[in-house]
Amino acid sequence: MDADIAVDDALVHRLVRDQHPDLEGPLEPAAMGWDNAIYRLGARYAVRVPRRRVAAALVLNEQRWLAHLAPALPLPIPAPVRAGRPTPYYPWPWSITPWLPGTVVAETPVAPRASFAEQLAGFLTALHVPAPPDAPANPVRGVPLSTRPATRIPPHLRPLWNDLAAVPHWPGPPLWLHGDLHPANLLSTGGTLSAVLDFGDITAGDPATDLTAAWMVFDAPGRTRFRAALPNMDEDTWQRGRGWALTIASAVAADASGTPQMHEMAAHTLREVRLG
Repeated sequence: MDADIAVDDALVHRLVRDQHPDLEGPLEPAAMGWDNAIYRLGARYAVRVPRRRVAAALVLNEQRWLAHLAPALPLPIPAPVRAGRPTPYYPWPWSITPWLPGTVVAETPVAPRASFAEQLAGFLTALHVPAPPDAPANPVRGVPLSTRPATRIPPHLRPLWNDLAAVPHWPGPPLWLHGDLHPANLLSTGGTLSAVLDFGDITAGDPATDLTAAWMVFDAPGRTRFRAALPNMDEDTWQRGRGWALTIASAVAADASGTPQMHEMAAHTLREVRLG
């Protein structure tokens, strides 16, 4: 997907030098995502700079809420330590966060991921608590599954989608959600989870949205362990999670601008969703 602004080394260096000179240090490109460019800043920090206008408001959500949530979570998250502001040469907010080491889970084999199924379930159990009324709204996450369009669902999976979209809606209060929990937003070290990344889609609503991880991250044995570690998991919520995995993976698979890694993640998810 084309960026609205080209983010390069010179721009990021200038932003840090002008606004946070006490943290100025060596910069190293770390990731160029759809929405944000990520740079490593010295040994301790990362710089997160939006490349697209739509991502700018999401950075503000992270700046507002992640420091509030982090103390209650069992894994590190990239809570901003500094907030960058717009300038005449760059129009949007940006952030400096801790540098969180580890290997991106999307780059690891699927079967061994079962070793951290209980860890991920524990993280979601801690995160999924009632959110305040002013939690960020998100029109495509946390909402009733039946409101998601079916246009990108593969034809052979439409009957399954129809069944999942008909599952009763979440009856409880809006809970805090990560909103985009897939293998490229998880880090691991030595077979354990080490961090959860990218809270740009943070919102409140149906916790089934985050259960996409059951099909996007794991295979069947890992998924069994993950579900068993979720306390009081009801069948309706689990099946809505399956529906969320189906609709999100279908959208990623249909996106011609996606990376090979994202397309492989989508293909894996669609295979797993069919298994149940």
